[in-house]
Amino acid sequence: MSTPPRVPGTPPDERPKVTIPRLAEMRGLGEPIAMVTAYDHPSARVAEAAGVDIVLVGDSAAMTVLGHDTTVPVGMDEMLMLAAAVRRGLDTAFLIGDMPFGSYENSNEQAVTNAQRFVKEAGCDAVKLERGGASVDRARAIVRAGIPVMGHVGLTPQTATALGGYKAQGRTGERAAQIAEDAFALQAIGCFAIVFEAVPAAVTEAIMPHMEVPVIGIGAGAATDGQVLVFHDLLGIHDGHTARFVKRYADVHAAMVEGVAAYVADVRARRFPEGSHTYSIDPDELDAFRRYLEQDSLAGTSPWDW
Repeated sequence: MSTPPRVPGTPPDERPKVTIPRLAEMRGLGEPIAMVTAYDHPSARVAEAAGVDIVLVGDSAAMTVLGHDTTVPVGMDEMLMLAAAVRRGLDTAFLIGDMPFGSYENSNEQAVTNAQRFVKEAGCDAVKLERGGASVDRARAIVRAGIPVMGHVGLTPQTATALGGYKAQGRTGERAAQIAEDAFALQAIGCFAIVFEAVPAAVTEAIMPHMEVPVIGIGAGAATDGQVLVFHDLLGIHDGHTARFVKRYADVHAAMVEGVAAYVADVRARRFPEGSHTYSIDPDELDAFRRYLEQDSLAGTSPWDW
């Protein structure tokens, strides 16, 4: 018997918790998977209320919320702090922690240790790592340690420089074949799902019949089993450059600026705070306090000792 789909607006305690079997079932039923990348508790609460299936705490936090130019500088401690905050905001969505650059490349032991930290310290349900190649061995080791792994092929931001920058991948037959090989290898070693990023839609469509696990696309066309966008991109929370594949569903940045500007204007015009924003004191207590302030010397005396 299949699980009823998650309906946006349904109270969390009435929605089934998303699990790996549930994601596989959604793929089998042709039910699209909705995933967002978010980094804090308020964002997690919004994603939960909206009925998102998967929340990824992405290393894109380095750029989106920490102000770096690339994803490379963010470390494990920062990622764990962000993931733990998101965990506290989720009830039913599946939570994935993104393994940051330098947290898994050195050895299988390093990869397993840091993946375990995501599960133990932040409460993640799974981890994600980028690329095929040597990362396949790391993913295999993590899976064998009992931790679910999501793969990531195509544009992999941690190695964007080696790929020629933040641009579409797989636009030649050779590069498309490499993306396919990476995806097949990650699938073969037990990844429960794989992200395809910035891959031509036609290439994705050609690969999909060969995939047996859910594929989540970001700039990879409509043939995937689901889609992912960064929370700050889809809501327009920041006003910087966004990728071609981003669709903005709101302009939150403009609303935030407008709100803060109105606050600044009220403060400068002394319209804020009003009486409804202040606290009261008993008149007798206030009189006693005023008598205290009227003394010639305030040190060491109190009207409540009189």
